[in-house]
Parts: sequence; C-alpha cells; structure tokens
Amino acid sequence: MTQFFRDRLLANEPLLGTVVTLATPQAAEALAVAGYDWLWIDMEHGPLDLATVQSLIIATGSECAPIVRVPANDEVWLKRVLDLGPAGVIVPHVNSADEARAAVSACRYPPRGTRSAGIGRAQSYGAGMLDYLANAHERIAVMPQIEHADSVEEIHEILAVDGVDCAVVGPFDLSASLGHPGALDHPDVVAAIRRVGEACAKADKPAGLFAGGVEFAQTWREEGFRVIAIGADVALLSGAAAVQLGAMRS
Repeated sequence: MTQFFRDRLLANEPLLGTVVTLATPQAAEALAVAGYDWLWIDMEHGPLDLATVQSLIIATGSECAPIVRVPANDEVWLKRVLDLGPAGVIVPHVNSADEARAAVSACRYPPRGTRSAGIGRAQSYGAGMLDYLANAHERIAVMPQIEHADSVEEIHEILAVDGVDCAVVGPFDLSASLGHPGALDHPDVVAAIRRVGEACAKADKPAGLFAGGVEFAQTWREEGFRVIAIGADVALLSGAAAVQLGAMRS
C-alpha cells in the first residue's frame, strides 16, 4: 500500500470504510474505486471462506486497506487470515484485557507473540519472508471490538494492552447486551458508546465504530470517533436500487 493503514490509524487520521459481505471481488473493487479508505471484510456474519477473502483483499488494490473481521478471537483463524495479507484484523467480542492480549499475541511472531510462520500471500509467497517476519508487527493493525457491557467496563484495561491499536464499537450487540436491542439512541447505549470514545481519547488511541447510516456516523464523528464503517455493500446496493425505482415509479 502507498502508506500502511496502521500508520494512518495511529496518526488518528479520519478513516471511512464500509462492510463487505458479498463474495465477489468486483464488489470490493468497485467500493475501493469509490474512494473508501478501508473495507471491513466480514467473516463473522458474511458468507465468506478464506479463498474468497483473499480474492477480496487483492481486489481492494493499493489505495484502499482491506481489514478482515475474523469469525472469532481464535489463534488459528487469526493466523490463517493474516497469511492472506490484510492490512489488519478486527477481532469480535473482546471483553477483557486477557482476551485482548490473546488476540495481539496471535497476531505477532515470537518473541512478541505466538503466531506461527507460514508462507502465503502476506509473505510474498516466500520471497519476502524475512522482511515480513521482522516487520509484520509494525504493519498489521489489531482492532478489538467492544460490543458488550462487560467490554465497556474493561475498556481502560483493554486499551492498555500493548498492541491494541484501536477499539471498534459494535453498537448493535452492545445495545442488546445492555437490554435495549437495536435502540441505539437509548441513553444507556449512548452513554456506553461515549464511555468508549472517552477512554480512547484518554489512552491516545483511535476510536472506531460501525454505523448503519450517515446520520449515526456523523453524530459519533463529532464526538471523536475517527475510524468509521458506514453501512454495507448489500445495503448500498439495495438502497440505491430502491431510490432509483422509487424515482421511476413515482
């Protein structure tokens, strides 16, 4: 990439993305061409296998950063995804500092962590192996998701873990854990999201979140959230289709 995503992340640049769930590289490529800073390739809820994820990563090109949400905070999943060569990973359901440390460790080679060495796209199929082993820890962004009341309670401890680069709020799961599923404007949910943002500011680490729409994204951008994924490929497609059809049938 022209500039490593992690460098831009740690510089607290505003980084706008969207979620990719469609198993077609053309969709990811089109979104990258549209000008997003990064794409959230979703293995947790999207129907994507490893081979498809690699094709999506390649399709993003050199100007847009592919970030993969792994299915779980699992050493095997993290290892296999990182070998595909993404710019970083989003790790779902990180609820404690111990879970954050486990995620970071799985993303770092010894002596910094426990990641095992393999040869794949990330290592230039072997040609760049030594450089990658030496420098991957500086190039790969590790972004735990904060999507439960427990993780909000532990947010300062999670952010204190060396190697955690950004906390990403998952507002829908967070709202459900607080007893208000989908009510993102409920005072308890708003307070929890704000608490994460304030903790990130105190720790001097960027705050991120998923936003279903522009209004929600703008609201939290004004409160300091800089890394925002807005909507998803399927929603963009169906939404644009509905607008076009509505205009033609009115």
